[in-house]
Amino acid sequence: MSDDMTISIDSEKYVLRRDGEGLQVGRRNGDDVAWLDTVDLSLLPEPARQALDRGDTSDGALLTALRGVVQAEVERGG
Repeated sequence: MSDDMTISIDSEKYVLRRDGEGLQVGRRNGDDVAWLDTVDLSLLPEPARQALDRGDTSDGALLTALRGVVQAEVERGG
C-alpha cells in the first residue's frame, strides 16, 4: 500500500496510511484528515496485514482489526 486508502467501518469513512512500521488511522473531515492513531503493524493479525498489502478494504480481518483501533480511540476519548 503506497497511497492513502479509504475504508468504511460501520458507515464511517476512515483513511489508512503506512508510516514506516506503523499504520496511521484517520477520519476524513471534508478535504482534511484528522489522524487518530498510529498502530504498530506487528500488532495486527497476519490476515489483516495481508489485506493491507493487497489493498483489500473489504477484508473481514482488516475490518475487525480496525474496529478495535477505532473503539480504543473512542474509549480514550479521542
